[in-house]
Amino acid sequence: MIARSNAGLRRVRETPGALHRGGLGGLIPGWWVALLAVALLAPGGCLLTARAESSPPPREEIEWLDVWVAGGGRMDLPRVLLIGDSITRGYHPNVEQALAGKALLGRLATSKSLGDPALLDEVRLVLSQTRYDVVHVSNGLHGWDYSDKAYARELPRLIEAIRKGAPGARIIWGTSTPIRLGGKPDLSPRNARVVIRNQIATGLLARDGVPIDDLYGFLADKPEFWSEDGVHLSPKGNAALGRRVAEVLSPFLGSRPAMKR
Repeated sequence: MIARSNAGLRRVRETPGALHRGGLGGLIPGWWVALLAVALLAPGGCLLTARAESSPPPREEIEWLDVWVAGGGRMDLPRVLLIGDSITRGYHPNVEQALAGKALLGRLATSKSLGDPALLDEVRLVLSQTRYDVVHVSNGLHGWDYSDKAYARELPRLIEAIRKGAPGARIIWGTSTPIRLGGKPDLSPRNARVVIRNQIATGLLARDGVPIDDLYGFLADKPEFWSEDGVHLSPKGNAALGRRVAEVLSPFLGSRPAMKR
């Protein structure tokens, strides 16, 4: 790239007054055209690199978002937001039932993963609508095209977005649940990635003072709680995990009601 650029500049120096008439009818300096051509043609040219960096994030065949906010007009109880995926959506009703009369539950369940900017957009949107006292968040079973390095890089950005959107709220991180072979108690080979992501999250967030709700550890020796697909929980599993999450949340509720924005 450097050799081509120098050659182009030498040609321009030979005709220092050279100008190129652009498509807009204006006069463009010839040296600008030479540099533009080099950037476009050379491997690793700056324009080609910029184009690659702006490519859309990896997406799944079906992307979805499910938002549920109970008691939208009430201000008499603390508010809890569960952020997660279809696992969170599965046990949410059980948490809501266990905390009835103690807290108002909301959920943001999504297929977006850490690394996808849409995740932060969704979190900011939901937090901008209602004030929450406690946010229980888990993310790690989607976005397999993102590296573990990217997962570690993006996690602090998610926590920062929650802190900005819910100032004063207590954040609790839930580890991702195990993945098993469909219809079998054995763990799936993909579960190794779940373990790595959980280690990344607990290491980063423990140092940041974020309490860890070890959902993985709670379910690790309970294969009877899974549905046939090996990923989602059975009704029995959702009930057990919902009660567990409610127990973890209870000490953080206090008596301060959340105020409507």
